[in-house]
Amino acid sequence: MADSSPSKQIQPPPKGFWPVLRKLGPGLIISGSIVGSGELIATTTLGAEVGFVALWLIILSCGIKVVFQEELGRYVVSTGDTALQGLNRVPGPKWRVSWVVWCWWIMTIGVIIQGSGIVGGVGQTLHLFLPQINGTVWAMVAAITVMILLFRGRYGTVEKICVGMVVSFTFVTIACAVLLGWTPYAPTAEDFLSGLRLSLPAGGIAVAFAAFGLTGVGAAELIMYPYWVLEKGEARVVGPRIEGSAWDARAQGWIRVMQADVLMAMVVYTTATVAFYILGAAILGGMGTIPAGYEMISTLSNMYTATLGSGAFYLFLIGAFFVLYSTLFANVASNSRVITDFLHLLGVARIDTDSQLLFWRRVVIVGIPTLYVILYGWVAQPVIMVVIGGVVQACMLPVIGFSTIYLRYRHIDRSIRPSLTIDILLWSCSTVMLFMAVYYVATRIGFGA
Repeated sequence: MADSSPSKQIQPPPKGFWPVLRKLGPGLIISGSIVGSGELIATTTLGAEVGFVALWLIILSCGIKVVFQEELGRYVVSTGDTALQGLNRVPGPKWRVSWVVWCWWIMTIGVIIQGSGIVGGVGQTLHLFLPQINGTVWAMVAAITVMILLFRGRYGTVEKICVGMVVSFTFVTIACAVLLGWTPYAPTAEDFLSGLRLSLPAGGIAVAFAAFGLTGVGAAELIMYPYWVLEKGEARVVGPRIEGSAWDARAQGWIRVMQADVLMAMVVYTTATVAFYILGAAILGGMGTIPAGYEMISTLSNMYTATLGSGAFYLFLIGAFFVLYSTLFANVASNSRVITDFLHLLGVARIDTDSQLLFWRRVVIVGIPTLYVILYGWVAQPVIMVVIGGVVQACMLPVIGFSTIYLRYRHIDRSIRPSLTIDILLWSCSTVMLFMAVYYVATRIGFGA
């Protein structure tokens, strides 16, 4: 499959803290893409519904998927394949593409519904700034600007701005969580202890399962991440596999850079997620308000105004806009790569040249936001739409987990295979994700607790 990005020369891996830090990037792109739906919406809604009881689940969700993100990155460094090309290698039923790829596509339909909730959140935020214009109209404006920016290839500049805004908003959110101690909603030690007991809230199981699928790196982001590793990350400068110690050492060095990228992103989004959850549980739960429908953004703003005062309302709106818009932007950018690859594997899109690749990416760039707006205008329930996306992603997680294990044993070069510790984590984390999916399905059909 052709790649529109210019080829880079083979480079040795950087050594030292600052040289490695300058090479990080794909993980932060993915972090920017998950904050809007997972942290800002699903996590706070879960906290508002069930209080602190699911805190352990949020922490587990952020940590458990990192090993798969790292191993899928290792796979593309080893083979140069895309993530879907890797999943297409998994044995089993196949019609044009593997059953695993079809599972990914079913999940993507749910993720498109989730994206509709995100564009609706952007519309609601802008409507609160300028109420003279309908929120659905604002959602259309947001979708059109995303199309224009990505269509004209100005991703780099907007990426830096959006990531900067997400980081700034996250720091303010952490500050609000700290300031809770001086408000009537201050959590107690017992609140935190109850959140670390391994129990699932029966009343909020759907949102809890959705949060498990969305927080941290969701199933969709696990598949998206290797595309950024290929396009602007470590896999592009390792060079083609050549027998000998030079390639082995170079690949191992760039894998360590990728691991640093993954770990740094995990620290960022885990800290943000826990802060969002605490605010949702303490403030929204204490108020008895749950984000829903057209009032989602105004309800979420209570997390700021309750700690920083009523003047923080517009500060929240500015932050929420950039968090949600950056999520929308990064998701469309990532999906333009993954869905184009899917169409190529399916035989729908013939991609032999860079111009053909660009054409199909632009088709997706126009088509996906348009679908987002249509779905949001029809349903107009952003929280429910995000929860649907989270549920399908959580169901897909064990499929990705065990597929990653297969690729690890059958298709990763022996010289760069992971350690025994990572192998144990792959098996144990895949089992946990399978248990979570089975438990959710069982409770939905009446056989669970």
